[in-house]
Amino acid sequence: MEIHELVIEMKLLERRLTLYEEKYGVLSEDFHAALVSGQLSDRDEFDETRADFSRWKGIYETWLRRKEAYRRQLETRELADVIRAQPAY
Repeated sequence: MEIHELVIEMKLLERRLTLYEEKYGVLSEDFHAALVSGQLSDRDEFDETRADFSRWKGIYETWLRRKEAYRRQLETRELADVIRAQPAY
């Protein structure tokens, strides 16, 4: 995936993450840390919450992978070579 494609996908994922952050009142990074450390296991008994948390976790982990791919690509290239002179759309 090209850098500009990663940026577009990360922004789309961020929009989806924002919905959960607004609904539950915490940032995705803090939610994810609490979830993987088991701090939210008592919320697992509620079906809607369990489904939301599963989707939120998946979206956040996808965003993390895309961000890491973006960083890796950026490390191997000059920023001046990456910046698009014209909009992609």
